[in-house]
Amino acid sequence: MSFLTGKTVIITGGGKAVLANGKPGSIGYGIAHAYAKEGANIVITGRNVQKLNDAKEELEKLYGIKVLAVAADISAGADNAAIAADVAAKAMAEFGRIDVLINNAQASASGVPLAKHTTEQFDLAMYSGLYATFHYMQACYPYLVETKGSVINFASGAGLFGNFGQCSYAAAKEGIRGLTRVAATEWSKDGINVNVICPLAWTAQLENFQKAYPDAFEKNVHTPPMGFFGDPEEHIGRVCVQLANPDFKYMTGETITLEGGLGMRP
Repeated sequence: MSFLTGKTVIITGGGKAVLANGKPGSIGYGIAHAYAKEGANIVITGRNVQKLNDAKEELEKLYGIKVLAVAADISAGADNAAIAADVAAKAMAEFGRIDVLINNAQASASGVPLAKHTTEQFDLAMYSGLYATFHYMQACYPYLVETKGSVINFASGAGLFGNFGQCSYAAAKEGIRGLTRVAATEWSKDGINVNVICPLAWTAQLENFQKAYPDAFEKNVHTPPMGFFGDPEEHIGRVCVQLANPDFKYMTGETITLEGGLGMRP
């Protein structure tokens, strides 16, 4: 029996996406597979209801676990605190506990230079990423205190290295990294483990980009030193599983950088 059996994880941005080889093709969906294999109850959120329902059907069929799919969109002009609180309330009503919160969802207008970025494009990244992380952390905090749970947030090398054309995305991700470190400091007294991951994964979006624009892909997407991209389930999902392990509590506040499947703590 896994230490996650009977526990509940919330994964934002957990809709179904699949690679050409049939493996999970997004970070959120890969994480969901990793947790499902360990017997966890799963709550997935996202904007695309069809992708959420497809993920729920597949995960329940493969692993015999229970999945709650909740449509939720943190965005400019919405009552975002209420949206996050509703997800947490539905998770509690369905499963009675929240043990892990994984803030993975993020939208952005990548490829647009800073001088041409619009306020709407900047807001898209900030609300879907930074504000969503903030609201979900606040909404889940009382329940994570009860379970001595874990928070796993997602930042990016775009912020660490200043990738061209990703000003709003990088700003949102660096904001998430700072927010995570503060939460690790403030919530450690509550027994809550808080970490941030900066992944470089092979996803369906990258796969489609490579097929549609091979020259642009070759010019702009650089293979990690190990010669391959991280697998959403086997590398990133498994790291998320381990960060929820009570034996890893000492790692609170760490930034985990994943390139080519390797975890480094800068």
